[in-house]
Amino acid sequence: MEWKDEIFSIYRKILTHYINERTEEALYEGQKFSRKLIEHQIPPEEMISLHRNVLQDLFSDLPSYILRSFDFLLEVMIGYGLAYQEHQFLRDQQQELKSEIQIAANVQQMLLETEIPNIECLDIGVISVPAKIMNGDYYQFVEDEQMVSIAIADVIGKGIPAALCMSMIKYAMDSLPESRQNPSRVLENLNRVVEQNIDPSMFITMFFGMYHTKKHTFTYASAGHEIGFYYCANEDAFYDLHAKGLVLGIDQNIRYRQYEKRIQTNDMIVLFSDGITETRTKDGFIDRSTVSNSLRQYMHLSAQEMVENVYSDFERMQDFELQDDFTFIVLRRNV
Repeated sequence: MEWKDEIFSIYRKILTHYINERTEEALYEGQKFSRKLIEHQIPPEEMISLHRNVLQDLFSDLPSYILRSFDFLLEVMIGYGLAYQEHQFLRDQQQELKSEIQIAANVQQMLLETEIPNIECLDIGVISVPAKIMNGDYYQFVEDEQMVSIAIADVIGKGIPAALCMSMIKYAMDSLPESRQNPSRVLENLNRVVEQNIDPSMFITMFFGMYHTKKHTFTYASAGHEIGFYYCANEDAFYDLHAKGLVLGIDQNIRYRQYEKRIQTNDMIVLFSDGITETRTKDGFIDRSTVSNSLRQYMHLSAQEMVENVYSDFERMQDFELQDDFTFIVLRRNV
């Protein structure tokens, strides 16, 4: 007996059992039978033909309109089967792509990983959370003798293209150790790299600063990056950390202006990406005072606790769905 004849015989038996008994046991037999269909790779439309043929065999006087209804159902299931196969194929492709992106995100995280310096005179807090799987923000610390340099950058955009740009910036930063004593020079060198290697439709903002641990001065330059804050402890006031400069990748001959600020005990430097200042709530975009007010609530805490609490505030403002990559850095002088 061929397997098709065997399946016909088995199905005829269990269908007859169900029609006569209509019990849970009869239904369970049908569920077990479905495994045999999968084993023989029988598609849904063939199962409908099988059911139609078994009914004809059981009930010779079955009305013709009932039989015609199965012909109609057969055509429906053929279309459904094709659509279902396409859906499964696309879902498998999507899952494969998702897995590859997750691997890429893990690689990016390792590439961009930077150790936060442990310096007696500075309390440093950092948090960086991507809006999507991959991060379009970048930050880096480098500790040299009597100097801590800090970079924060943001690609205008999100997702994989932004993440690839950030990885390139990281590589370029690591390749320019000789120029780290001069923030404006760092940005000028990076600007040439970006201008030559990034698609003209993409731009990168960046802030680069250096904290002198003996002189307690903060020297910095900016390439169109979001304006940070300087907190003056003596005045208990926040001031904008103004710095002018064109975004990276526009003009390879641009020159960047350098600034310097003296930092007193308990003063703070606050840096962030535009994922903070472009936060949108149901009442519209926030203003900068929202950021400073949030900071002020947590100034009695350590720098790391400050940035984590500020992040929690902004997460709640956005109903726990980040609209953009979120990077927030606080440097506070201890002594």
